[in-house]
Amino acid sequence: MPYIPLAENLPGITGLLEYRIDTALPIRQLTQLLLRGESTLTEGERELIATVVSHGNECRFCTAAHTAAADILLGEKETAEKVKHDPDHAPVSKKMKALLAIARAVQVNGKNTTPEMITEAHSAGATDLEIHDTVLIAALFSLYNRYVDGLASVTPTDPSFYDRLGYILKDRGYMPSPGRYSGLSK
Repeated sequence: MPYIPLAENLPGITGLLEYRIDTALPIRQLTQLLLRGESTLTEGERELIATVVSHGNECRFCTAAHTAAADILLGEKETAEKVKHDPDHAPVSKKMKALLAIARAVQVNGKNTTPEMITEAHSAGATDLEIHDTVLIAALFSLYNRYVDGLASVTPTDPSFYDRLGYILKDRGYMPSPGRYSGLSK
């Protein structure tokens, strides 16, 4: 049961974002820019960063939502599961493995990122912008994870809910729109 009154039909972050539209807008804009904006990282790769951070923070809602989005964008379900549970053997590039290691470090504490991690990411072909955006995505999703769990937002257990949400995130991104969540309550 959420600690504050939220719309019952909008679980997880969705209800929280609707609860306070004025604070939601800037973080939605940042999320849209980072996860759907122009980048040399694919949308699927950026969703993997959100997934691994949310998984590390044990935020069930965000982990399930971004795993679903990553699976849809990547066109398969193996990669996100491997990234969460066995990142060293995940079917991603050396560059992505290095960026995911940075994201996992930031998820715990920004000071856990080391010069060696940055050197490894550069050696694997990561640009400064990709490293920057990885750290910012990791920090942003740590905020989201703490927001969702800190207010005890509802976390659905039905996997089909997250499949529907994954398609909304893929097709509509992160900005508000009329009827945005109409497909969630099916």
